Amino acid sequence: MTRHNTEGQVRLDGAADAQGTQGTQSAAPSAHVGVWQLLSAHWSGRPARFFVGAVAVLLAVLVLMVPSAYVVETPGPTQDVLGDSNGTPVIQVEGAKTYHSKGRLLLVTVNAAGVPGYPVSNAEALWAWADPNMELTPQEAVFPVGQNAEQYQQESDQEMESSQDAAVTAGLDYAQRLGVDVDGAKVTMHVDDIGGPSAGMMYALGLVDMLTPEDESGKQTVAGTGTIDDEGKVGAIGGIDLKMQGAKRDGAAWFLAPADNCAQVVGKVPAGLRDVKVSSLEDAYTALVKIGNGQADSLPHCTVE
Repeated sequence: MTRHNTEGQVRLDGAADAQGTQGTQSAAPSAHVGVWQLLSAHWSGRPARFFVGAVAVLLAVLVLMVPSAYVVETPGPTQDVLGDSNGTPVIQVEGAKTYHSKGRLLLVTVNAAGVPGYPVSNAEALWAWADPNMELTPQEAVFPVGQNAEQYQQESDQEMESSQDAAVTAGLDYAQRLGVDVDGAKVTMHVDDIGGPSAGMMYALGLVDMLTPEDESGKQTVAGTGTIDDEGKVGAIGGIDLKMQGAKRDGAAWFLAPADNCAQVVGKVPAGLRDVKVSSLEDAYTALVKIGNGQADSLPHCTVE
């Protein structure tokens, strides 16, 4: 880098003058030397504990920026199983008559960050720890160690497909018990960007609602969650307190909760939302009919055993 001195001569900083003789140093320091001089002047005389503190702050910032070993969960979107998902009916039935319902049956979800393909920083995990509307869970409790994004997505999709298959079987069987002719019925289910098995009960309940002429919900918005098997048994799921928050946010007044999740429900039900304990598809359907008829006061709550 070159710089002009006061006599207008071009001089290489710290080198000989234009005639090649050993000249004097330029009064103006080079940029390189100047920066180091400024830094030296700034830091000189400071106590050692100052430098220790500065390093500690820098390390803390770096630690907060690295990926966390935790999964952060928040209330996710809901989906009316009697409605459409991006223009496609969630439940489609061919070969059997269906009926329109004026109510809504909401499946509920959680948003998860920190799972494979969706990293979360330690800073975000710390924020979640301090927020009562978020949950922080060790990664190993959510997915196997070493699982990659493709494997995680594949497992989630398979769980959803299995859940839908069981919901179709249980739903058709229960509708037949109610006197509905389901011979030759073909059912398909479709929801975008949702995986896992926890929507099984609501899929099955929605299918029964569509196949029966009664308007079971009576214009009510009923949410719920729970796995389901081919026999119609409802099983426990994760993140139920966050799912109840999502249900209340999206207008539900009633929440069908698996009996096996009651320990996580008690004390976590948002104000204005009424939980109903269910163990089977039959329990869920009975509750739906009573809710629609305005006879829900006798329905069982979750209680501490």
